[in-house]
Amino acid sequence: MKHFESFGLDVQNECLWRNGVQITLPPRTFAVLRYLVENPGRLISHDELLDKLWPDTYVQPQVLRTYMLELRKVLGDDARQPRFIRSQPKRGYVFVASVHEHERNHNHAPQPHTHQQLETPNHATSSVLIGRDKELHACNAHFSRLAEGTRQVVLLSGDPGMGKTTLVDAFSNQWPSPSSVVVARGQCVEGIGAREQYYPIVEALAQLCASAHSERACAELARIAPEWLPTYARSTSNGNGNGHHTGSIGDLCSALEELSAELPLILILEDIHWADSSTLEAISALARRRVPAQLMILATFSPHHMLQDHPLRSLRQDLRMRHLCEEITLHPLRREHVSTLLQMRLEQDDLPQGLDAFVHEHSEGNPLFVFAILEHLIAERFLIRKGVDGLARWEQRTPFQQMEAGIPDELAQRIELEISRLSQPEQRLLEAASLINVAFPAWAVAAALEEEITETEEAFDNLSRTVPFLHRAGHDELPDGARSAFYAFAHRLYRDVLYQRQSAATRARRHTRVANRLAQLFAGREFSVAHEMAMHLEAAGNWQRAIEVLREAASVPAVRISRPLAEEFLHRAVRIAANLPGSERATTELELHALLQGLSLQALSAPSSAAKEKNPKRKQLQKT
Repeated sequence: MKHFESFGLDVQNECLWRNGVQITLPPRTFAVLRYLVENPGRLISHDELLDKLWPDTYVQPQVLRTYMLELRKVLGDDARQPRFIRSQPKRGYVFVASVHEHERNHNHAPQPHTHQQLETPNHATSSVLIGRDKELHACNAHFSRLAEGTRQVVLLSGDPGMGKTTLVDAFSNQWPSPSSVVVARGQCVEGIGAREQYYPIVEALAQLCASAHSERACAELARIAPEWLPTYARSTSNGNGNGHHTGSIGDLCSALEELSAELPLILILEDIHWADSSTLEAISALARRRVPAQLMILATFSPHHMLQDHPLRSLRQDLRMRHLCEEITLHPLRREHVSTLLQMRLEQDDLPQGLDAFVHEHSEGNPLFVFAILEHLIAERFLIRKGVDGLARWEQRTPFQQMEAGIPDELAQRIELEISRLSQPEQRLLEAASLINVAFPAWAVAAALEEEITETEEAFDNLSRTVPFLHRAGHDELPDGARSAFYAFAHRLYRDVLYQRQSAATRARRHTRVANRLAQLFAGREFSVAHEMAMHLEAAGNWQRAIEVLREAASVPAVRISRPLAEEFLHRAVRIAANLPGSERATTELELHALLQGLSLQALSAPSSAAKEKNPKRKQLQKT
């Protein structure tokens, strides 16, 4: 066992330990960490890492970034102040922690357990899950049906960062002894899955043949499906196949069914939205077979990455229509769950006031975003730790309602990677869309870019079919009765990254064009879009015109009747006036306060006039 700080790398069982707690990593993620730990203190280039872990497959170097992000999350590492993995830009990585070797601590080992064909899950391990009890219970309910010989196919869906892997870990780690349940796990990888047939299945079989069940697994594969036997195991078997990819799906199904005859077998395939068509065909075949089997396929995917022509769409629809699979969807966490996550992370029951509401709002309940935003607040010292030892508490330096969340570096890098794959015209289109809001109408983007609405709508329709973080959200009806398509970003952070990519001058020009277009569309009724116009003009730095728009809106008779709305316009104008230079600011503020005072005087006189009108008898007496 190789130790570094509080972690132990268990090569034999392909897992990580921390203070006696086992952490299960996907096979390829574990392999990346193992290679880094086994080569501490030296620069490992991108090419070396790719050659060692993917010797026969072309993989884009960007794939490594995904693994490093995942490992940093598991290790609690910070890329800016690394304790474990230091990035060398355009070169590679260095494992900087001190590594020493010890014999395996038997206190870490899973305790022996009496064998049962279907062992009751140990729900104590699920305590690390927050807000996912219902989903874990559903997984366990499907597992319990294996005792009847009824195979189960479960699709676990959720957006990136929603906690699919965490749930799978909790589910698969419930059995304290490998003698009770067989688990084989394969991970699809972007840039590999579409090129290498059956990639996650081959990886799961390789893991199975290196597990505690290796002897039986290798024997059954050699007897029933020799072509599926991992290459390294063939020298000790009777297999004589020519490669993984030449084996038939039927043989694979038969072998897995035979392996599940004595013990229940859980085949976990992660991120099948990146799988090749052969892998999806194998899942379909396993789901359709009628042979009784204690076999459960648990496959995770992200609808975020499923474009309209993705083959997984048709497979999912077909299996659900035939009642051959069940789907469990992970939804965003509620505020109370986010609060619990923060309490666990900060090790503090009483959170700084407003922290949970702030993080929940900006993360939209995505667990990955919750932790990224929290780390960002700590790194920017919006959250500081005061006190010493056991008395230290986390406190906010600034009230949360007065601060901006910003964009955590880790998430910004992920989003930038997705955006960089698009063409320049597509990036330009999305950048202009970010000027409006998370949801935006096509006509506003067309105005910002000075392009035709029909062409802009067509471009967005094409993008929504190919870009996973964009979707169509309905229609916007314009004053002349025309309809313009509405679109939305998957999360506000996409909008924020796209907005910040533009120069200040470019943003100002585009904001001004949108404001001008609003004035044209709502000519004569500008007061109805005064807030929107002021927002764009303020963002463009055109303070005086923004103030004038609000002042004119407040003076419209229909608005003055509704005094609170008129006051709202004027108060906002006062806030914008704070940006003006000295004397101009003073003059403008004086004028605006005078208008507000006039509204107040009008409000004071209105009740007495109304009272007179309501009491004609009193009015008659006054005349006499």
